[in-house]
Amino acid sequence: MENSISDLKKLISLPVIVAALGYFVDIYDLQLFGIVRIPSLEALGLNSTEVDAVGKDIINLQMIGLLLGGILWGTLGDKKGRLSVLFGSIITYSIANILCGFVPQIHFMNQVEAYKWLRFLAGIGLAGELGAGITLVSEVLPPNLRAKGTSLVAGVGLLGAVVANYTVKLSGDWTIAYFVGGGMGIALLLLRVGVI
Repeated sequence: MENSISDLKKLISLPVIVAALGYFVDIYDLQLFGIVRIPSLEALGLNSTEVDAVGKDIINLQMIGLLLGGILWGTLGDKKGRLSVLFGSIITYSIANILCGFVPQIHFMNQVEAYKWLRFLAGIGLAGELGAGITLVSEVLPPNLRAKGTSLVAGVGLLGAVVANYTVKLSGDWTIAYFVGGGMGIALLLLRVGVI
């Protein structure tokens, strides 16, 4: 009984909770464009044919960003440490998401092009969160709890997709959903500072 209470305390420790919330925000942001793709691109003046073509381009750019970000953050994590990677990735995707919310107000360049490159930048940022978070959980938990800890992180993370969907529905505005995602990233950054 005493062992199970001790194990539970370790599983719900601040580093594990923050890693789980990090993955939650990661999945929220990763799924967000798929949820707001049609309304956001229609709001930028595209017709249904253009929405399909441009939507595919943006998803492809976001995925390329994830691929390049995985390489970038993995390399930086080995050289600079996981905490700096966590901070760098959170700042990158939070700023990219907040700026996605301001896309309709961009007038110095093509709004659709700006949207594409911001999602690419968000993809780069999103790639660093999970690897660094899981590694951190594995380092702070004893070997017998690592599988449970990583499962907890993954389970909480998957709720991010559900919350993204409800955020869009309840707010009624795709730009607000991006602001919420960016705001959660900034809040997560402050929590990470607390973990240090």
